[in-house]
Amino acid sequence: MKRTIKDFLVIGIKGMGMGAADIVPGVSGGTIAFITNIYEELIDSIKSINLASLKLLFGKNGIAEFWKAINANFLLSVFIGIAVSVFSLAKVLKIALEQYPVMVWAFFFGLIIASAIIIAGGIKKWNISTVISLLVGIVIAYFITVLTPASTPEAYWFVFLCGALAICAMILPGISGAFILLLLGKYKFILEAVNDFNIVIILIFMVGAVVGLLSFSNVLSFFLKKYHKQTIALLAGFMIGSLNKVWPWKETIEWGVDSHGEKIALIQNNILPAKFALLNGESFFIWAVLLSILGFIFIIVIEKVTKKKH
Repeated sequence: MKRTIKDFLVIGIKGMGMGAADIVPGVSGGTIAFITNIYEELIDSIKSINLASLKLLFGKNGIAEFWKAINANFLLSVFIGIAVSVFSLAKVLKIALEQYPVMVWAFFFGLIIASAIIIAGGIKKWNISTVISLLVGIVIAYFITVLTPASTPEAYWFVFLCGALAICAMILPGISGAFILLLLGKYKFILEAVNDFNIVIILIFMVGAVVGLLSFSNVLSFFLKKYHKQTIALLAGFMIGSLNKVWPWKETIEWGVDSHGEKIALIQNNILPAKFALLNGESFFIWAVLLSILGFIFIIVIEKVTKKKH
């Protein structure tokens, strides 16, 4: 496929969307990749980085052949977009989640509902296997969202492990890499490392992410090719199950203290807007509904535009 500079700019913007989603616990960059029609190409391109492609580096046109074999222009556009988004939006999203949590979660709630509908709608013919896959995805994602964040070490080996596990979740629609970091007790730690440009921590985390990404992409690519409808149904289920995490109105049941001595919410229950208003004086219900609708429409528009172009 021959692409123009404009095409790669558009791919970079999609990467920025993935990066922005991955920063928020409960929202997956894989969701954005899926609805913008770059998901399967992304998985296949990552999978192509293997021993066979690396051997091309020692051929006559080494770098050029390797670059083409791994679809590097596409990958570079995506990952530059992700990096730009992460480094520019990390602080903004952190502040937004602290000051306007209901509005932020409401927007993503609408976004995920629309995404799940679009992905499930891609399966034209449902059968027992796809229904079971959908239900399994819902159960797995829901179970992950109700786990309690752990207190974990800040050793380099554990930062590496966090990178490997989080990246696997980041490329799965509906399962958030940021939320996996939250469960591992390292979400704020990694976010602060990005904000403070802690090069050592960032590099160790990225190396772990690369190792996890190269390993997991092969597994995911296999299932997408051999069991496409069932895998799509499973991914749609992941998204539906993750809605439990992004419900806007929550009550904190148990608080904890992180390694920096700051207060963090450990266990939260979903509650109705009316109860939230009693506890906090305001439910922001109208704003939340409007932002949910905006998130829903935003995804529908993106899907229509990218589908038409595709």
